[in-house]
Amino acid sequence: MTSTYDGATFPRSAVFLDRDGTLIEEVGYLDRPERVQLYPWAGDAIRALNRAGIRLVMVTNQSGIARGFFDEHMVQRIHGRIAELLARGGAHIDAYYYCPHHPDGKVAAYARACDCRKPGRALVDRAIAEFGIDPAQSFAVGDRWFDVALARTVGAKGVLVRTGYGAMEALTPTAHLVPDAVTDNLAGAASWILSSLENTRSR
Repeated sequence: MTSTYDGATFPRSAVFLDRDGTLIEEVGYLDRPERVQLYPWAGDAIRALNRAGIRLVMVTNQSGIARGFFDEHMVQRIHGRIAELLARGGAHIDAYYYCPHHPDGKVAAYARACDCRKPGRALVDRAIAEFGIDPAQSFAVGDRWFDVALARTVGAKGVLVRTGYGAMEALTPTAHLVPDAVTDNLAGAASWILSSLENTRSR
């Protein structure tokens, strides 16, 4: 994917990016870095957004921590692996945020309801404070309806991708929850986002 927006900048815009099934292949509970597989188009898509000056913020639910399948250190190692793979293609994500909680968790420290588990907004609020992001100029992208719900919660636009669980999700619409776009994959989402921002700027 080639960006036509080189040199453009959208300093207050961000993409709140889901991880599994959106950026990397969905493999269930990802418990070691060697299992990380970027989608073939992921690096180009992220690089195009980087070139446009858009913040990339990963926002991911990692209930495997609460369930005892892996610990926070492993999640950080996995994110380090993702960063390494993206860097090989000249792309980067600005911040990696994750929720370790789940009400049905087996690890007491994480077995609770919280406001950081998507579609809760705590992780996005953290990014807004850290980077000066305007959610009205931003996007949430993922393969689950709760990614679209997150967009609605924070006042961003929501994009559902058909990778991961997305094709199945698209076949089972959720009442009163309509995405702003449905795309085949992250490359399509990046193109739609760039066009949307450019159209907004030219008004």
